[in-house]
Amino acid sequence: MEALHEVVKSGKVRYLGASSMWAWQFATMQFAAERRGFTKFISMQNHYNLAYREEEREMIPYCRATGVGLMPWSPLARGFLAGTRAIADKSKQGATVRASTDDIAQNYYYREADFAVVDALTEVAKARGISNATLAYAWVLNQPGVNCPIVGASRAEQLEDALAAIDLTLTAEESARLTAPYQPHPVLGHS
Repeated sequence: MEALHEVVKSGKVRYLGASSMWAWQFATMQFAAERRGFTKFISMQNHYNLAYREEEREMIPYCRATGVGLMPWSPLARGFLAGTRAIADKSKQGATVRASTDDIAQNYYYREADFAVVDALTEVAKARGISNATLAYAWVLNQPGVNCPIVGASRAEQLEDALAAIDLTLTAEESARLTAPYQPHPVLGHS
């Protein structure tokens, strides 16, 4: 934390952000910085989307309570929430360019319960006349404490889906329909 503080003091960095760790690790670093008068982190890049909500247990409440902004990565669950995948796709090596570099999608998003989340997302998106992606982005953006999701796009229409979510407000009924099928995932650790 001292080394990070020195980078901020020197003017090379304005703010500190952290990514993907256990909440106790993040809290330890924040407490150490506070205790020594060092610069604290102002943001957390965490794994968070409709198909993977494990961060709601500890990290998100901690960040909200301490004023740390949330910048979730993989808001579309590596494209899984687009609704174009099937259980048989789990063994495929590269539904997206990023997916070919690791096995996050295969480890996190291909359970039967995850497909129930996609089904609910598809139903609400169709009723709204929008894409699954726009609705999935909107859900993330409507979560307290979330400042912005990290969007990965390789085509213009993917950016359009993300931008369309900015002003979209979900009703309480829509939110309930989207979150109802979720079932907790086994703890696999952070990547």
